[in-house]
Amino acid sequence: MKLTPQQIGKCGELLVQYQLLSLGVETAHLTTDDGIDLVAYSPKRAQPLTIQVKTNLKPKPGGGKGKEALDWWVPEKNPADLLALVDLSGDRIWLMTHQELSQLAQQKPKDKYHIYMYVDPTVKVKNPEKLAFVFEFERYRLKNRVDEFFH
Repeated sequence: MKLTPQQIGKCGELLVQYQLLSLGVETAHLTTDDGIDLVAYSPKRAQPLTIQVKTNLKPKPGGGKGKEALDWWVPEKNPADLLALVDLSGDRIWLMTHQELSQLAQQKPKDKYHIYMYVDPTVKVKNPEKLAFVFEFERYRLKNRVDEFFH
């Protein structure tokens, strides 16, 4: 059965909730989507943080014909404190601030950021100064950032 875009998005939100809860962080889903999908709270932190979740079902050919990559389009203006980028095929989540996203995005067309990660580490990239491979984003994995944001 093929998943709809709404189902893919909901799966991403649930994966973020599951992984945060397994790390001791409570979350709640918002009923309407105004750029915030989840509110996360840890008793060790005084204030909750809001999260927007963007989800990929699996890697796809970059530009439609290129090497396989995960990619996300994120609005430049967003009320959430954090952004969660999700890869359902690998149960992977990257967590970053909007400032980090603005620095890491490889493309910045009008009013949005485009960030991508190649799955194949042998791909030749045009701009080697920019992070472009899944393994280069390891520092941003949720499991590596939970203490920084929630504990």
